Amino acid sequence: MEWLAGSGLIWIEGRFLGIEWHVWKVVGWVGNAIFFSRFIVQWYATERQRRVVVPQAFWWLSLTGSLILLSYALQKRDSVFIAGQAFSWIPYLRNLWIHRRNKSFQITCPACSRNSPSDYRHCPECGKMLSGASDKESVLSKGH
Repeated sequence: MEWLAGSGLIWIEGRFLGIEWHVWKVVGWVGNAIFFSRFIVQWYATERQRRVVVPQAFWWLSLTGSLILLSYALQKRDSVFIAGQAFSWIPYLRNLWIHRRNKSFQITCPACSRNSPSDYRHCPECGKMLSGASDKESVLSKGH
């Protein structure tokens, strides 16, 4: 490892990885890291549930990362970067609002305690009939 440090590949003329570091550079990289991490969260949730899932954490990371990147762009006074980040936070905030609203319309499975959308008849985790589903089915079977 010492050969790498002495080779100039990591530290070159007082720059780490060729980058001149200061507070705003760290802010920009943190914003990028947070914004990128949302893809890992979404991928993990999708793999875990074996269906495409966009968890609430994805939208929080999107919102946080975009606001940090906007602050960095404003500090740099880069009109292209500012225009790209100026309104990106709006759909993230909207999706968080929709998620919050829809959460109140979920049914909890009595067998495994997983929350499912109110229009599900059976729990996608364990397959048991959901408590509100039997009421819906009886209404549907009577033709109401």
